[in-house]
Amino acid sequence: MTGKMNGRCVYAGSFDPPTNGHVWMIEHGAQLFDELIIAVAKHPEKEYTFSIEDRLAWLEEIAARHENVSVASIQNEFLAHYAKRVDARFVIRGIRHEDDYQYERGMRYVNSDLNPELTTVFLMPPRTLCELSSSFVKGMIGPEGWEPVVERYVPAAVFERLELFHVEQLRSFTADGPPE
Repeated sequence: MTGKMNGRCVYAGSFDPPTNGHVWMIEHGAQLFDELIIAVAKHPEKEYTFSIEDRLAWLEEIAARHENVSVASIQNEFLAHYAKRVDARFVIRGIRHEDDYQYERGMRYVNSDLNPELTTVFLMPPRTLCELSSSFVKGMIGPEGWEPVVERYVPAAVFERLELFHVEQLRSFTADGPPE
């Protein structure tokens, strides 16, 4: 494809789990840049629902259709430092609404302080994906009829694992009894 930005770009996030909004970002990042690295973040103070191995495997499957996309992990490292280490000149970030903008604007300035050569590129997904987040998806799992609702918002491989996750949660709840 002509018209790509020269260079390597990093798209970082927790992807816990990946959603169709993340897929949209990956597809557009792959179109815009010579190379896109999807970097799965693991912050030592954050609790994740899914293992780093699950998240990496899902993203590997999503990335497989793009020759110029790879998947890696970041552990206990600033995004700006990681980008410099992998020789990436760009990072992409999604802006769904005002709160995202406020947060990402601040992060852009911090990243620039840490790595002045790094350029942040903001992408705005279509309206149908603006309210979608990993937390939103996880919050919809469980009530009767959740499956067709959640299935619309995540890639197929992720949905299959979410179904298993729900069954595991039910077994745990039944075995342990309701929380006090």
